[in-house]
Amino acid sequence: MPGVGVVRVLLVEDDEGDAFLVSELLSEDAAPVLIDVVTSVAAARQRLQQPGAVSYDCVLLDLGLPDAEGLDALHSVLEVADGAAVLCLTGLDDEHRGVAAAAAGAQDYLVKGQVDGQLLRRSIRYAIERKRADEQLRALYASELRAAENARLERGLLPHPEVADPSIGVTTRYRPGRDAVLGGDFYDVVETEDGTLFLLIGDVAGHGPDEAALGVSLRIAWRTLVLAGLERERLLPVLEDVLVRERRSEEVFATLCMVVVAPDRRSARVFLAGHPAPLLLGDAPEQLPDELVGPALGVLPGVVWGSRIVELEPGWRLMLFTDGIVEGHVGEGSERLGVPGLLGLAMQSPGYPDSGALVDDLIAKARELHGGDLSDDVAVVVVGHDAAVPQRTPAVPSTSGWT
Repeated sequence: MPGVGVVRVLLVEDDEGDAFLVSELLSEDAAPVLIDVVTSVAAARQRLQQPGAVSYDCVLLDLGLPDAEGLDALHSVLEVADGAAVLCLTGLDDEHRGVAAAAAGAQDYLVKGQVDGQLLRRSIRYAIERKRADEQLRALYASELRAAENARLERGLLPHPEVADPSIGVTTRYRPGRDAVLGGDFYDVVETEDGTLFLLIGDVAGHGPDEAALGVSLRIAWRTLVLAGLERERLLPVLEDVLVRERRSEEVFATLCMVVVAPDRRSARVFLAGHPAPLLLGDAPEQLPDELVGPALGVLPGVVWGSRIVELEPGWRLMLFTDGIVEGHVGEGSERLGVPGLLGLAMQSPGYPDSGALVDDLIAKARELHGGDLSDDVAVVVVGHDAAVPQRTPAVPSTSGWT
């Protein structure tokens, strides 16, 4: 028998003679086999479902029982058999039942009158191993399916930036949290025809496919609205309307940071909905003002978000991030890294001022301080302006009205 230790078998057989024969055949095996006998499908279901029930390795099921026959009996047992293999027993004149049972989910079947001890023991062993292999294959398929679904959702959350201006560089990073379950972090970067640059980063509260799907909806809606030319002050209210209509409960909300950079690249307007303000990576990194931060989307429907203009020097760089990178702990206590800690890491980073090296170093240092993988997802977007590269001439004149 497979493995080491006792093999537990539940025999479902109403014929006393057949039950005795099976017990005798199994008793010849050198490996320890414990067999329990019940005489009906109802009794088998009760035995398999009772609190603290014995964990059986195999169920030997007669397909001709008083309370259920054939596939009805099999389906009834399979519903409660959990991880046990099911091996069916048929009469000489109804072998076709065994073939149908194997096709319907049983691991194998045996014909009464054609079974000796060696065949029975070998069949039970193979049935148990086949059940284990089936479960491993099913788990692998489910894992691959989840990975494929997560990959599709991740592509929706983390799109390719749409920027034509050669003076603008974009660096993005995303790292899943400790449980490696896709969360609701999302970002986007879009340049419109008049040269206005729209930056977005957000986080739907929670983890899992529902939150990720909502994040995809918000990101796609935002890009669509931007490309459709909706005025910037209307973007957050419309996104909140999308969230309220799409969320599965009133407890779901999303934080969001949006930055709208002027076509001349000399200023930006910052909108904050319950989200940390971006960092300005100059000679020394600093956080942009956040005194006008409003509530997260979905918390107070109908609220109007304020914004403020930030002047930008040539060669500026802005770093937008989700709170996963600043909510990690510092050491074993309750202290968290926070934005001040992130600024300190940026100032000390050997990767500064290279955007990619800097972000990779910040994420690595935050993980190191936390003592391993961060609990929450981390998304970071760095958008920089290269003053030495000629700016693209906008396809249409700007109508943004930067006042």
